[in-house]
Amino acid sequence: MIVFKTPDEVSLMAQASHVVAEVLELLKEKVAPGITTDDLDRMAEEAIRVRGAIPAFKGYRNYPKTLCASVNEQVVHGIPSKRRLKEGDIIGLDLGAIVSGFYGDSAVTVPVGVASSEALRLIQVTEESMYRGIAKAVVGNRLSDVSHAVQTHVEQAGFAVVTEFVGHGIGRQLHEEPQVPNYGLPGQGPRLQVGMVLAIEPMVNMGSSAIRILEDRWTAVTHDGRWSAHFEHTIAIQPNGPARILSQVSH
Repeated sequence: MIVFKTPDEVSLMAQASHVVAEVLELLKEKVAPGITTDDLDRMAEEAIRVRGAIPAFKGYRNYPKTLCASVNEQVVHGIPSKRRLKEGDIIGLDLGAIVSGFYGDSAVTVPVGVASSEALRLIQVTEESMYRGIAKAVVGNRLSDVSHAVQTHVEQAGFAVVTEFVGHGIGRQLHEEPQVPNYGLPGQGPRLQVGMVLAIEPMVNMGSSAIRILEDRWTAVTHDGRWSAHFEHTIAIQPNGPARILSQVSH
């Protein structure tokens, strides 16, 4: 069942999402060769708590950390560790926060130092595909119009969308109905309505869409070892015009 949010609830979700946006900006500035993903995790938790929010991921289904830090061929849910980032790596930073019982969720992928042109194009196309999807998130469209826009942009660029993981509704729970796949035919699924709050999050692979899960039961990696990127925004459907992006520094 889709849980519709009141304007007051959307305001609380905007606060949670704003915390996530601010902390991701902070982390992006700290990403550099030599830093560990554990370092980034500690910074993320401290920065969330200083802002009066609660880390959303820590303890969620027994996830051990605040940040998901996915490097290179890691698609999503990379567990922070003593791994040191190297020049030319790329890292996906996925973060959530809770304010007054409501969740915000966002992700970015950034290069470490100077990355290859192919890696930068992967990052650019993934981010663009997220915004193509968000552009379709308007009253009267159907859910799969978002999905189709993401898939079309990714595949036109010669990349592949990951199908095992999807975007989602969000509210008092981190993952609510509906699921928001990053693929599919247009014109399918529920009509988008005011009060829907969605996390739109394409995960895009350079090579095959196939993935596997490591023995830690969290980290998803590409099957072919080629690199992957991930972007995510929490958005609220508006009565008129484009969706409101809650998880950006100014909204």
